[in-house]
Amino acid sequence: MMKTDTAVKILSVLAHEGRLALLQTLVQAGEQGASVSSLAETTGQNLKTVSAQLQGMADAGLVHVRRAGKQMIYAARYETLGALFGFIMHDCCGGHQDLLATVRRACTC
Repeated sequence: MMKTDTAVKILSVLAHEGRLALLQTLVQAGEQGASVSSLAETTGQNLKTVSAQLQGMADAGLVHVRRAGKQMIYAARYETLGALFGFIMHDCCGGHQDLLATVRRACTC
């Protein structure tokens, strides 16, 4: 189970429109990830800003990076996202099956 201080750190990183857009884009990209330039173009953000934001996201464990030639490719860390969701949803819904069904519908990919 994720610790509270870890969840707070991750949520504070995500409490920014630009970083949230980057994470959503990376989640949609899947395991292959995306280059910094591609992320900047897709999200309409400045290249240097995207690089700085991705570094903060990597420090929080939200993304990982690999080199492909001259490009840095970032991808979402799904295990971190899963742990965050698990932390938030721990003991969900007070046993109310209708609420649990609503949450499950919202979480389908």
